Amino acid sequence: MTRGAEDEAQAPVVAPARPLPYPRTRRKVRAVAMGAYAAALVAWSLTLGLPNDTVQVFLWLWLGTVAWNVEARPRYHLNFLKDWWLPVLGLVIYFFSRGLTDELGLPVHVYMPIHVDEWLGGGMTPTERLQDAWCGDPCLKESEPRWYDALFTTVYATHFVTGLTIAAVLWVRNRAEWIKWMRRYLLINFGALVVYILYPMAPPWMASEEGWLGADVARLTSRGWRDIGLDRIDLILHGVGNPVAAMPSLHAGITFLIAIYGIQRLRSPWRWLLALYPLAMSTALVYMGEHYVIDIVAGAILAGAVLVVCQLWENSRDRIRI
Repeated sequence: MTRGAEDEAQAPVVAPARPLPYPRTRRKVRAVAMGAYAAALVAWSLTLGLPNDTVQVFLWLWLGTVAWNVEARPRYHLNFLKDWWLPVLGLVIYFFSRGLTDELGLPVHVYMPIHVDEWLGGGMTPTERLQDAWCGDPCLKESEPRWYDALFTTVYATHFVTGLTIAAVLWVRNRAEWIKWMRRYLLINFGALVVYILYPMAPPWMASEEGWLGADVARLTSRGWRDIGLDRIDLILHGVGNPVAAMPSLHAGITFLIAIYGIQRLRSPWRWLLALYPLAMSTALVYMGEHYVIDIVAGAILAGAVLVVCQLWENSRDRIRI
């Protein structure tokens, strides 16, 4: 064997580098693309309103991933549609099904949440106590908003975008984690839908309007943004509402889902600040007359059940693969 052949035989075998799934977007190109995307989203929101319905949010998130990896091949961007069409279809089905649950003829429950919240509030519901302390006298939807009304309205509005935004980030970074998150997100939505069908319930503002609550409770959801000219718009999915889809509170449930999921998976000590999200959402929902405290407790229980069920199912799948 020649010296050259010996050197070649002794040389370590280096595996070829695995090609990236898409071309790496240069930083300057990404900055320009994301700047254009942000400008378009701001212009859209100021002109028409913040994207609010599932399909509209999905489309804006897709454009965001396109801008983030703007130099990727078209096939990469089409993969977003390929992966997302089924979960989005499921959420659209949830949206329309939720809107029909108050037309099935089942009795609307009224007094159970009032009695529970009055017990929790020492004879007065927490909604009444918060509005007495924070809303103003008289407490009206049309009255001058306080500075914290804008904060609470903003927190309330994040419900419509946060879960899917997390999904979009995970899709870009780690598709396996994206699958896990979407599994949990869909399950909590459809779990709440089952309860809405079986247990339609009047929220505080509705119970007050109909005279069941025995106290004046204003629905303050939109008051916080009135002076700054912002609004939410359902451009694609609209016209379907259900005032008695209140138990459990999905607004609260998804914030608990996000906080617990993030605390479980992140390693930074700052992850514990995620606990402030369900706290802020729960306070906003009770103060604005959208939900009773018992609805929020039910939402938290649903979130915990979803996390446990999904984890057990995934563990069983892992054992089968082994």
